[in-house]
Amino acid sequence: MKRDPLLLVVVLFLVVGLSGCATNTTHENTKKGAGIGALVGALSGAIIGYQNDHSGGALRGALIGGAAGGALGAGAGAYMDKQQTEFEQQLSTEQAQHQIEIERQQNEILKLTMSSEVSFDFNSASLKPTFYSSLNKIADIMARYPQTQILVVGHTDSVGSEQYNLDLSLRRANAVANYLISHGVAQQRMGTEGHGEMEPIASNDTADGRARNRRVEIFVVPNKNAGAN
Repeated sequence: MKRDPLLLVVVLFLVVGLSGCATNTTHENTKKGAGIGALVGALSGAIIGYQNDHSGGALRGALIGGAAGGALGAGAGAYMDKQQTEFEQQLSTEQAQHQIEIERQQNEILKLTMSSEVSFDFNSASLKPTFYSSLNKIADIMARYPQTQILVVGHTDSVGSEQYNLDLSLRRANAVANYLISHGVAQQRMGTEGHGEMEPIASNDTADGRARNRRVEIFVVPNKNAGAN
């Protein structure tokens, strides 16, 4: 996937979010009363950031900022609850084997973290065939819950140059996104970012820490129509 079309995703999300700013009732983790100013600020700031910094982060900020900006409907929480339940049920084996982690974040966002140890060979952006089954489950659920935007973010450890790691992380994110698209997830819902070694979750001084840092994250972000009747 090319990165330039991602800006269109941000712009479309801005338009969708503005059309729903009058609806401020959200699930328990989302603050009420956020108005049009907060949503415009979050998304326009992210668009400017994306235009000036292609190293990653702006699209994620736009999507998450939009969800926090008061655009979600009253049924978004239940809509995301159902998805989370399905992810946990279908991916229970992968979770037990520490291949995939599933988290519920603020603003009803779901985050799936996949270990690169089981999804990619070392120094490769080609998906392991053994991981296709897990991605098939993810794609099936995503296709049946279309009222979300999806962002795939790649991460690496600090071995190698910063630019190489940035490129590798984006190629891996694109590989996951393209696989999901090829299995029924609409392309217009999808965005990718590569963050390279910039966001470690463990120390790069140990083999175990480096393994944890090599990961792909999928953010499933509800839009204003999520859960609407």
